[in-house]
Amino acid sequence: MNAEKTDAPRAVIVISSHVARGSVGNRAAVFALETLGFPVWAVPTVILPWHPGHSRATRIVPALDQFKALLADLERAPWLGEVRAVLSGYLGEAGQAEAVASLVAAVKARTPDALYVCDPVMGDSGGLYVPEPTAAALRDRLMPIADIATPNRYELEWMAGAPLPDIKAVTAAALHAGPSTMLVTSAPSMLMGGTGNFLLDGSQALLAEHRVIERPPNGLGDLTAAVYLARILSGQPPAKALQSTTTAVYEILARTAKRGGDELQLETDAQSLSHPMAMVQLRHLLHPGRDKRA
Repeated sequence: MNAEKTDAPRAVIVISSHVARGSVGNRAAVFALETLGFPVWAVPTVILPWHPGHSRATRIVPALDQFKALLADLERAPWLGEVRAVLSGYLGEAGQAEAVASLVAAVKARTPDALYVCDPVMGDSGGLYVPEPTAAALRDRLMPIADIATPNRYELEWMAGAPLPDIKAVTAAALHAGPSTMLVTSAPSMLMGGTGNFLLDGSQALLAEHRVIERPPNGLGDLTAAVYLARILSGQPPAKALQSTTTAVYEILARTAKRGGDELQLETDAQSLSHPMAMVQLRHLLHPGRDKRA
């Protein structure tokens, strides 16, 4: 999969966690983007030996002044014109958000149509797993400047301050979240025993569904954000990008689960990123702004 113009900016800056073992954070996003043909500048927000969900793990967060200095170096880099998008995920601390926002502004000043994708990694059905100031920084500093945001359902609930029990509630929360395009993972499904990825932009509301796989490995949100960004940068329309992203991630998940893997086995199933074959149902839902436009 190639960008539309080989001489156009096509690098992606990915800012998220780094693990020595596993396929979460930058390990998932960088692999996916590079497999799909996009050069990556990778910036770690925290370094871990493995995902802390496996067991307690040493956590190395770069000193904030050093993190800010590194991102400031990127802002001044002579190659900044190569960058077509920024993708941010897990933050090591709240103060990192301001440095990310500054870098996004610098990229957009150099390439006005560059995209910023915010994956506000902060929690899941068990609640927040970052300190509340970090979650607030994601919500208040980075979500408002994002072109695309990819929260899971529970993260959107926290940001909305209310439970989202059905797709109608998810739609209302996504509409008021800030970014013009919202891709909500782990969304309520109309498929019995299913789950979905819900996409809302200025003209359409879409739901891509598949069956639930119990006890999935970590990293699905990181992978989804990166693959969807790659699809959009490659020129796919949102509906096709949503369906092909959901298909690829679900296929990798299903194959990993069948092998009993405790981490997504991206290297084994790299072909699924570019040529997925799983079946995913795509529904076109009523857009919440349709009645207002009529």
